[in-house]
Amino acid sequence: MTHGTWPGGPAAQPRHAVVVGGGLAGVTTALALADAGVRVTLLEGRPRLGGLAFSFQRGDLTVDNGQHVYLRCCTAYRWFLDRIEGAALAPLQDRLDVPVLDLARPEGRRLGRLRRDALPVPLHLGRSLASYPHLSLADRARVGRAALALKGLDLADPALDTQDFGSWLAAHGQSARAVEALWDLVGIATLNAVASDASLALAAMVFKTGLLSDPGAADIGWARVPLGELHDRLARKALDSAGVRTEVRTRVTSVSSHGNGQWSVEVPGETLEADAVVLAVPQREAHDLLPAGALDAPERLLEIGTAPILNVHVVYDRTVLGRPFFAALGSPVQWVFDRTDASGLREGQYLALSQSVAQDEIDEPVAVLRERYLPELERLLPLTRGAAVRDFFVTRERTATFAPTPGVGRLRPGARTKASGLYLAGAWTATGWPATMESAVRSGVSAADAVLGALGRPRPQALFEFEEAA
Repeated sequence: MTHGTWPGGPAAQPRHAVVVGGGLAGVTTALALADAGVRVTLLEGRPRLGGLAFSFQRGDLTVDNGQHVYLRCCTAYRWFLDRIEGAALAPLQDRLDVPVLDLARPEGRRLGRLRRDALPVPLHLGRSLASYPHLSLADRARVGRAALALKGLDLADPALDTQDFGSWLAAHGQSARAVEALWDLVGIATLNAVASDASLALAAMVFKTGLLSDPGAADIGWARVPLGELHDRLARKALDSAGVRTEVRTRVTSVSSHGNGQWSVEVPGETLEADAVVLAVPQREAHDLLPAGALDAPERLLEIGTAPILNVHVVYDRTVLGRPFFAALGSPVQWVFDRTDASGLREGQYLALSQSVAQDEIDEPVAVLRERYLPELERLLPLTRGAAVRDFFVTRERTATFAPTPGVGRLRPGARTKASGLYLAGAWTATGWPATMESAVRSGVSAADAVLGALGRPRPQALFEFEEAA
């Protein structure tokens, strides 16, 4: 079969796929299928695309709901940025460099850095670790040994998912200080869990891939424009160019099979007929839409827990931070990013604090959070002490990620269901990654690949180049 013809001859109608959900997983699925010649309808209940990585207006400010970063090893998300022509708007660091401020140290000696050299793994981090002031000499030596032990773990071993990362670190000589100042510094931001609550499989995947695979793997990238510019406007433009019919403010009420591989998707006022349906929605929503028999144990989707992320936004009347971001120790503050330029702020400075593992704070009143975080910023950033606060607000994602608890791996389904023509996508599916933008895009690629296989369509070569790069 040549690329341009269809079963039944050139005049036959292209196969039709309906993708439910317009987050990164759904947009990826839709683009991949459209690129392979499938007719695609994308349905999203919200008024915009982008899922939980979106922007909104607050007066003259364009605000991201939360700070999202990615790493050089996130080959699928980088493919996505290229596909929507947005890579230049979310560049990567030339080389990993994370400033870490420790409030327990005297002022003037608080700054440490985690950065890499242009040396092979694991030497690329050796000099940085040897001079990292937030760990004792003994801790630094033990961290090196634990890293080598981590490198030796087999990510395909299902036993890793039954263990917690904290116990593994303790068994490999990691002190509470080493966990706080290094392992959790990275792990909380990537896993949205402390080491003791995280699956060893997911933690090992993060550290092996990000820090121990390639010297540049952990170089950090982030959007220099609002997320909505990438995940909504540019994504919509790419979908339109690919011929995808995109409907927002359109909530799917039911998905049903005709028993012959054909499907009906109900939305208010319309029934869509499809050869394939991809549910690219959160796990609870997927559970509610799944027809009987589609999964052996659909209740497992409801057992996949969720974890919140709190974002604290502060606008000062002057510049108080001279670098794009930093991480903090000895403070409730975790990571602080300068969002001034991206938000369109003309004068002063806008800082966004990204607070993962926020179970204890997610419902705190704004006034309480203001009393907690403004003094912490004054302790961390001396220039804030004379500055006026022009605005202070918070954004809350109560179900920001799935909880990466031990045992979660067995609950995460693959792209295929037992119902012919029905597929799943979402960061929570079995991608091997924690709940990241990378996981969402990978899930969309997997779902599209499964659909194309079932429809007998060739895979677009460009789509799978990132797999080889990985």
